[in-house]
Amino acid sequence: MSETAEIDESLYSRQLYVLGHKAMLRLQTTNVLISGMRGLGAEIAKNVVLAGVRSVTVHDEGEVQWGDLSSQFFLKESDVGKNRAKCCEPHLAELNAYVQVASYTGSLNEHYLSAFQVVVLTNSSLDEQLQIGTLCHSKNIRFIVADTKGLCGLLFCDFGEEFVVSDPNGEQPLSAIVLNISKDNPGVVTCLDEEGHGFQNGDQVTFSGLFGMTELNNCTPVKIEVLNDYEFSISDTSGFMAYENGGMVTEVKMSQTFSFKPLSESIEDPEIVMTDSCKKEQHKTLHVAFQALHNFVQRTKRLPKPRGEDDAQLLIEIAKQIPWKCPVNEEVVRKFAFGATGDLSPVNAFIGGLAAHEVMKACSGKFTPLRQWLYFDALECLPEDASDCRLTEETCSPRGSRYDGQIAVFGSAFQEKLSSQKLFMVGAGAIGCELLKNFAMMGLATEEGGNVTVTDMDSIENSNLNRQFLFRPRDVGKMKSITAAEAVRKMNPSLRITAHQDRLGPETSDVYGYQFFSKLDVVFTALDSVEARVYVDGCCVEHQKPLLESGTLGTKGHTQVILPFLTRSYGQVQDSQENAFPLCTLKNFPFSIEHTLQWARDIFEQLFKTSAENVSRYFQDPGFVKNSLKRDSAEALGVLEEVYDSLVTWKPNNWTDCVSWARNQWERLYNNNGKKEAQQSNSASGSSMFVMADTQDERQGSYADREKPPDKEDFNEVLNSGKPFWLGPKRWPRPLNFDPDNATHMSFIEAAANLFAETYGIKGTRNHQEIAETLKIVIVPEFTPKSGVQIITTDDEMKEATEQSVDDNRLEEVRKKLDTLQKVGIFKMYPIEFEKDDDTNLHVDFIVAASNLRAENYYIPPADRHKSKLIVGKIIPAIATTTAAVVGLVCLELYKVIQGHKELSSYRDSFINLATADCFLFLPSAAPVHKVAGLDLKFTLWDHFPVHGYRDDTEMTVEELLSHVKKNHSLEVTDLFYENAAIYLSESKNREERLRQRVSEAVRAATKKEIPETLSVLKLIANIEELGLDDKLPPIHYSFRKAKPE
Repeated sequence: MSETAEIDESLYSRQLYVLGHKAMLRLQTTNVLISGMRGLGAEIAKNVVLAGVRSVTVHDEGEVQWGDLSSQFFLKESDVGKNRAKCCEPHLAELNAYVQVASYTGSLNEHYLSAFQVVVLTNSSLDEQLQIGTLCHSKNIRFIVADTKGLCGLLFCDFGEEFVVSDPNGEQPLSAIVLNISKDNPGVVTCLDEEGHGFQNGDQVTFSGLFGMTELNNCTPVKIEVLNDYEFSISDTSGFMAYENGGMVTEVKMSQTFSFKPLSESIEDPEIVMTDSCKKEQHKTLHVAFQALHNFVQRTKRLPKPRGEDDAQLLIEIAKQIPWKCPVNEEVVRKFAFGATGDLSPVNAFIGGLAAHEVMKACSGKFTPLRQWLYFDALECLPEDASDCRLTEETCSPRGSRYDGQIAVFGSAFQEKLSSQKLFMVGAGAIGCELLKNFAMMGLATEEGGNVTVTDMDSIENSNLNRQFLFRPRDVGKMKSITAAEAVRKMNPSLRITAHQDRLGPETSDVYGYQFFSKLDVVFTALDSVEARVYVDGCCVEHQKPLLESGTLGTKGHTQVILPFLTRSYGQVQDSQENAFPLCTLKNFPFSIEHTLQWARDIFEQLFKTSAENVSRYFQDPGFVKNSLKRDSAEALGVLEEVYDSLVTWKPNNWTDCVSWARNQWERLYNNNGKKEAQQSNSASGSSMFVMADTQDERQGSYADREKPPDKEDFNEVLNSGKPFWLGPKRWPRPLNFDPDNATHMSFIEAAANLFAETYGIKGTRNHQEIAETLKIVIVPEFTPKSGVQIITTDDEMKEATEQSVDDNRLEEVRKKLDTLQKVGIFKMYPIEFEKDDDTNLHVDFIVAASNLRAENYYIPPADRHKSKLIVGKIIPAIATTTAAVVGLVCLELYKVIQGHKELSSYRDSFINLATADCFLFLPSAAPVHKVAGLDLKFTLWDHFPVHGYRDDTEMTVEELLSHVKKNHSLEVTDLFYENAAIYLSESKNREERLRQRVSEAVRAATKKEIPETLSVLKLIANIEELGLDDKLPPIHYSFRKAKPE
């Protein structure tokens, strides 16, 4: 299968939005060798197999040892003593049926290596790296070295003398709206001043949709010189036609060629990519430390002993003898030596994710490769107190345990602490699977008292299998949380894990409330929704629990560590929310394919979902019409006419009627509306235009036929303000004429007719010839517009005009018609829910055709199915390599949290972009401190006033609570609130009565409802006289159940 030129889009859909089809096809022709099947090699191999190369051969001449189980997730205890490569082969083959997986246990020589396009070495000697690196460079075989030792790692790439990259960053080409182009040498292009163009000097661009200066339309790429944020110059335009209006300028991605030095040369004068701005000199020392380690092993035939002082000193002396232009940081080398026998799953995940992505670059020619060295360390994971007596040669020595690779770095006492942790993970998708794998390897929650709770309400889909590596094809349809828990137990049978299928939100606060959160040590989010992240973050802030947050978007990823009292919360620095497009832009002035796609998505909902739902409500709910009339008049008329049209005007009796409906919809949307939207009238404003009609009866618009682009004088129309109307993003629409030989026209008819038939339970057909024959007998009424309408340029104007256009008599007429219809009997329709991932249901087909036809109306370049599906389906591009790297980083932060690091400088947030080989680790933002004016009171978002409400088996009264706050916090409370209810107001008439009530009684009285049995803590908000309008106090957390919380 891998030899064909086809791509299984149902499997690779999310990855395709990262790589694109061309890069994916190149990937499928590549043979990759990965040498060394300990934890790092397995991580790289797993990611490369998931990516979908032609073949992966895993090589290892060694046998499984106990220490390998610290990070090698494909191995079991029963594999000890067997060949590593042989043990991994069947597990890797199971990940992707399209990839040929083989194992090799012999020596690597020139003849064998010549069969591969990419060679990756892990767990190899420097001599072997130099020998094979020289060979690969001479044979133009892409060569990668990856290595990890304890908390440190390195990556080296050599892709040959001339490595051509088709797309350096994978970003969508920039584009901007053209406002003007001067006739000059050079010509100056001015762009819409709301956003700026975003181009850089030397970028190359092309133009489309220009009226006037048409010589530039679809021209060969032109190099630009940026003048400012809104202008740039191009070539000589003095001999071109004068620019009139409209058009887009779009960046053209140009290929780049990179040249690499072989390892033997680069090691002497390395280019080092920094991963942490605080560690520039530290990483230069690591370049020497890794070389010194190879020398140490060559001398002693072993790695330095964990925490062995003599071995560390020897390594320092060796490092000093290596010629190097920078001073050697002895403390860094010492720490490196102490943990060199360590084998940590999080470090392997991070370096393995980066290395696998470099493999994909080498295979596909897409994205900027690493130039040429990257060093990484997380030495700040070690105890903050350097003299910590828990880390000694004895406590870090091997014990014949599967965790020996981790004990070598952190000691046996820390391993015991890991085993009793209580973790909560929200989400069991790609990030969730990787987190669980790391939990199992790290030995988290493996002893009594420990537990991992994971919740996810979703089931497994085929598209998940490309990056959610705990799942297999046989698991499709099963619940993610349950399946992931079962899979990870096989990796480590000692893992204690509980799987839930709940959505975390207000509706499940009785399950995930105080009692649940109070028992947790750490919370993880593995979510793709900002809203869900903010909710979990709020829970962690309320219950003062650490939260480790991570996310990915294609090749980009981030991690954030959120710690009580130390850092900001996620909600304080949350991602920007997606902005909706203005309605008037979608309906009247679209200027990008995103606008036409959203418009098409809205049309899909209107035609195939909401109309059918309203018909069902009409028959099932006796009060439907009455309730509809309670809405504003315009909305009520739209809903009721929609129901009437569905039951009378357009109700089909057979398939022919469905084709007729589709053909008339085409005419309405792309011919009639194009004419209406292009209309002109001699109104007081000088120009007139109205919104498209949303129902079948064409009610507005005077007719101005535009079969060709507007003339220059058309652009001179002005508003009362004197400003030109057709300017910048406002494009003059053109009506389209139906052509049965046009594939897009027929695609719309086929999809629309079949979907319309489906809502009525009528059997359709996808036989193009049959549909074409049916179209010949369809009657399309001639468009008859009205005149006297106004320009609609904003959403407010649109709402006002729509309300004014409603005829109350017409509304009453439709109501009476529906009252008559209801007596006939019950009629069933079948609403259609949009589903983007089923390529056979015609949902995406309809939207692609509808959008591209709308785009043609407005001179907007069309989008192919792949891009359209991404945008309209709100698909998040994803790839396994980014996920692995991000999870590695977040699990390193977990080490610090569990150890109890107190200093902000010990922690790291991160942002990575694997497309450009950029990794940025930086200090988290400190929690902002709030002050209340006039009071000696400072607090953060994390603070609250804890109050246990029982004294001598009797609950506090409101008066006693206020006295407690005054005595312990010197605050005179004047008002007290719970949710939106006032529990106590100092100026109220029932003040004395409330003071005598138990707090829980007062809450019940104020809210007029019972307190849920599962709720044990009430969050109360207090007010004091000194509080300013912009000030607020930390909440009071009032525990009111008899049993004290654990």
